[in-house]
Amino acid sequence: MIGGLDGDADAYTALLGALVPLLRSFFGRRLRGAADDVEDLVQETLMAIHTRRGTYDRTRPFVAWAYAVARYKMIDQFRRNRHMVQIEGLEEILVAEGFEDACAARMDIDRLLGGLSPKQAKAIRDTKVDGLSIAEAAQSAGLSDADVKVSVHRGLKALAARLRGDG
Repeated sequence: MIGGLDGDADAYTALLGALVPLLRSFFGRRLRGAADDVEDLVQETLMAIHTRRGTYDRTRPFVAWAYAVARYKMIDQFRRNRHMVQIEGLEEILVAEGFEDACAARMDIDRLLGGLSPKQAKAIRDTKVDGLSIAEAAQSAGLSDADVKVSVHRGLKALAARLRGDG
């Protein structure tokens, strides 16, 4: 990568070629039976590495940086393709996996967020619980990114104060 950043086209071409099998293996282990998705993700990741190569810190390990890019591409893919799958014996799986505990935790979250303004509660739920980005949460609420950030910050501050017994 450093050679490519320094203008060595052959080194950069060799790097991209060496990344292909690593990325195929990385995605293949996580997306069993989805060969088309694996290849799409490999290409998307290579493009992302290419377009974001200027953000690579030369003092850090390159492979960790490349896998982080790959992980984010895979998360994007999961968000785009939220598939509904019928699972046999779902009830038994949920009980065995602690689903009842998750339901109790969800009720605790609902109770905690219930003491906040609706805007703050939605911003926290969208970003911290449901995993949306600030931009996605802002778009779904019809707010600016800054407004969502402020709502999350103020809401978390209020929750922390309440949990400490300050409010």
